[in-house]
Amino acid sequence: MENETFTLQSFEAGDEQADMRLDKLLAVVYPDESRSFFQKLIKSGDVMVNGKDQVKSSLTIQAGDLIEVRIPAAKSVAILPEDIPLDILYEDDDVLVVNKPKNMVVHPAPGHYTGTLVNAILYHCRDSLSGINGEIRPGIVHRIDKDTTGALIVCKNDHAHKNIAEQIKAHSVTRVYNGILQGTLKDEEGTVRGAIGRDPNNRLRMAINEKNGKPAVTHYHVLAQNNGYSLCEFRLETGRTHQIRVHMASLGHPLLGDPLYGPKNPPVKHLEGQCLHAKTIGFMHPTTGEYVEVEAPWPDYFQALLKRFELIG
Repeated sequence: MENETFTLQSFEAGDEQADMRLDKLLAVVYPDESRSFFQKLIKSGDVMVNGKDQVKSSLTIQAGDLIEVRIPAAKSVAILPEDIPLDILYEDDDVLVVNKPKNMVVHPAPGHYTGTLVNAILYHCRDSLSGINGEIRPGIVHRIDKDTTGALIVCKNDHAHKNIAEQIKAHSVTRVYNGILQGTLKDEEGTVRGAIGRDPNNRLRMAINEKNGKPAVTHYHVLAQNNGYSLCEFRLETGRTHQIRVHMASLGHPLLGDPLYGPKNPPVKHLEGQCLHAKTIGFMHPTTGEYVEVEAPWPDYFQALLKRFELIG
């Protein structure tokens, strides 16, 4: 049931969630929240497993277990500026392009009202941010997953926001990603076309769903392959939820470290999410009309993996 404070959400654990700790599973299912957030909910009795609320974070979940979570409703809070260092790739009076680090949530949400990218840009930009998306998401015109790194556009005024949003809607923004895949791809380049929608067999995931999904197109190009891993470049024609992750998993080559679409027992531990980096973003400047393209360097963890697998020199 729902009330003014909580929204009750429930799901049945699938085979891929079997043998996972309860707190870890919830953090995978709801990637914008942290394990510590769910540990608090579990401790307060707001998480039930098979009807029981006296459970522990360390409980091992089995396939078929019914999990119910009372998620605190979004509340109006003062989102405060925080002096969090930003890796700024480009900035002018209209837009800011930042290199988002791994494990940083883009905008505030229950359990994450501090330490987000929005808190950081509020401090950096002061009163110069678009307000179209409201006080929770000032300046935010698009987003990337918490565990995905790389280039993200922030708009400083409503004119820039509307202009960039129209470009994104028209699929005219250049978006190039780099990712590390498991396995060796048969073809060095190709295109995956498959509508993406909610997985009918597991509502926690997205899937290629031609009946109820939205059209999605991903172009991939292999940059290097060695030791059973592949460094690939991805160019998106569309921007569906988890698009690269779903499309590559459909080829049998999930992103390394992907907790939702990768294998149950990943070959490399402690990666904290998929190895995916938003390398390049390009757009027509909302005021000058000139094309602007910005590149984000690989994060340290990504480069270390590439060297470990001998995918780069």
